[in-house]
Amino acid sequence: MFQILVVEDDRSTRMLMKAVLSHGGYEVFEAEDGLAALEVTDRQHIDLIVLDVMMPKMDGYAFTEQLRDCGDNTPILMITAKQLPEEKCRGFLVGTDDYMVKPVNEEEMLLRIKALLRRAKIANERKLRVGKVLLDYDALTVSKDGSSQTLPQKEFYLLYKLLSYPGQIFTRLQLMDEVWGMESNSADTTVNVHINRLRKKFEGWPEFEIIAIRGIGYKVVIL
Repeated sequence: MFQILVVEDDRSTRMLMKAVLSHGGYEVFEAEDGLAALEVTDRQHIDLIVLDVMMPKMDGYAFTEQLRDCGDNTPILMITAKQLPEEKCRGFLVGTDDYMVKPVNEEEMLLRIKALLRRAKIANERKLRVGKVLLDYDALTVSKDGSSQTLPQKEFYLLYKLLSYPGQIFTRLQLMDEVWGMESNSADTTVNVHINRLRKKFEGWPEFEIIAIRGIGYKVVIL
């Protein structure tokens, strides 16, 4: 079970978020400000942080900056009442991973959290082996029988994602969210182009096959 820390000074809002996240299958920890949140992260493994901005003692910006300065890359979803573009930019500059403006749509929040956790999982695992095939996340390489090829970044991330969940169908929108990010302006047909390139490169490989699911998206089958 993923463990999420909710950092929010308003108790009623904090309790609501805890209820929503608990119902979504997460174990939830709480903190009323940035200083209290740092204490939680010191003693407890946290997979993701839902973070308010305006708080006493230490606000969300200062908390994020201090966490990143310590080398902690825990995904952060910043939630705030501030709607100005410069405030959003400031959040990303100090190291937040995603940003939502209050009032928060609960379903969208859960979707964004899932996307952040998926990206963190891919980034943390780094290497993936399928039979004789080895994918190296840091080098963007696919190796087999002593030979290696380096893929363009987006192609590699798509292949890594699909091979991480063999047999699972991903919609084009899910893959766009995972690889290009929710803020991307690219059309979902971009996914088709990159997938077609991958299918040509690995056509006939006995380890796996990328299959198109008509009208839905794609999946990988381990052969």
